[in-house]
Amino acid sequence: MKKLIPLEEGDFYLSEEGYKVFTEQYHLKRGYCCESGCRHCPYGYNKSTNRRN
Repeated sequence: MKKLIPLEEGDFYLSEEGYKVFTEQYHLKRGYCCESGCRHCPYGYNKSTNRRN
């Protein structure tokens, strides 16, 4: 079971379409890459190549 991380200010913002977009701050707190191709991935994952840079 994965640990829930409480959201804090700066962890996300809402896109123009109303989606929650997680920031680099949140990803670093989480501590791992989910390999979903997140917009602000600090781990360098590229979904199109399925690799980390």
